[in-house]
Amino acid sequence: MSNLREVPVGGKATVVRIHGEGAVKRRIMDMGITRGVEISVRKVAPLGDPIEITVRGYELSLRKADAESIEVE
Repeated sequence: MSNLREVPVGGKATVVRIHGEGAVKRRIMDMGITRGVEISVRKVAPLGDPIEITVRGYELSLRKADAESIEVE
């Protein structure tokens, strides 16, 4: 398994687990990123931060550090 940051542009992945604790994990879950949801990577900024994804039909930008805490398959 890998993390969301390793998914290539145009790739799709399913969330397996969200690592982290407290406010960070809650904020990620509040954005609609929960176990079992499919995420597709739309764009990655030139320096790798942020990453633009599509989740549950809407677009979202994530910091690289947050993407690394999302385990996908």
